[in-house]
This record gives sequence, structure tokens and C-alpha cells, in this order.
Amino acid sequence: MTLPSRLSVPPVPDEVPVADLQRATLAAAEFLDALGIAPDGPDLADTPRRMAGAYLEMVTPLAFDLTTFANDEGYDELVLARAIPVQSLCEHHMLPFTGVAHVGYLPGDRIVGLSKLARVVELFSRRPQVQERLTTQVAGWLQTHLRPRGVGVVIEAEHSCMSLRGVRAGGTSTVTSSLLGTLREDARSRAEFLSLATQHAVAGMPW
Repeated sequence: MTLPSRLSVPPVPDEVPVADLQRATLAAAEFLDALGIAPDGPDLADTPRRMAGAYLEMVTPLAFDLTTFANDEGYDELVLARAIPVQSLCEHHMLPFTGVAHVGYLPGDRIVGLSKLARVVELFSRRPQVQERLTTQVAGWLQTHLRPRGVGVVIEAEHSCMSLRGVRAGGTSTVTSSLLGTLREDARSRAEFLSLATQHAVAGMPW
């Protein structure tokens, strides 16, 4: 029996930030006050604490074990997880953007536990981001840690910094992609991945 390989993954690839929730709460109260919103009334008295907690949750990914298994069956076709939820913060306005990620890979010597594809998306989503960087970070991380023959990532998201302010173009989605290895270099493999990743839109499936 082939045992799985486990790699402990830290909450943040480079460093683990230290949050000060009490200081963030005080800052949130000062921020509201600076906008002319008095945070000391009965309806808003606990709002600064809730604001600080909400933002802390949005920038704190969970640690996880990257579980991989030997590809004993020699499976060499595409593995694709579609419509993985994406929730992140636009680093320009600190407003949320939400959508879905479609993540696939062509196995090499090892395969990965499917839930871990969603964990990797969360790992890079839970921080101030731009969608383009998020897409390439997910693809690059999988390429480095899994060593597949190819990786493909497509992210579709709606940005509230675009829908709630500025141009206020509600319902507009932004699509980004990152293809590595065979999924970039081989036209047929690339077409197969992109076709399968976008089938939900053709079938009328919601995000």
C-alpha cells in the first residue's frame, strides 16, 4: 500500500502576520469617526470590533496539510476542480471581490487530494490581492509543490470596487488565466482545459 505524502503548509507562504485585534478595533472606531460616523451611539457601539474581526477573517487563511499520493495507476488525463469559491480583498480599495476559480493539472508522478486545490486558492485569496497576481500565484504554487506536467487556473470574479463605487458597473465579471507546462505549450491540451473550465457558463450554471 502506498502511503500519502504530507507537507505542512503555513497560513502564509512567506511569513505569518501577527494581528492586534484590539488596536484594529480602535483604528476602526477612529476611521468611522473621521468619516463623520459617530461609533459611540447605541446602534454602532460594537461596529468597530465587528469591522476589525471581519477584516481579520478575510486576511487569515487556514493552515493545511498538502496531501499527495503516488500516481500508481499512471493517470495522465486532466484533473479539474471547477467553481471553487474565491473571496478576496482588492488591495487598492480594501473592498471584496468574489467569484470562482477553476483549477486543473495534468498529473506527473503524484496526485493531490482534491480538497487541497480549494485550500490553495484560499491560501492566496485571504490577503489584499489583485486578481492577476492571485491567478499566477495559485498556478505557480501548484507547479512548485506538485510537479505536474501542466497546471491551469482560470478565475472569474466581480469586484465591488468596480460595482459599488467609481463606474458602478454591477454584474461585470473579470476573467484571468494562468497556464503552465503542457497546458500552455500544447494547443490541444490548452483547448481541452479551457473548454472544460468554462462549460459551466455554456450550460448556464451559476457561479
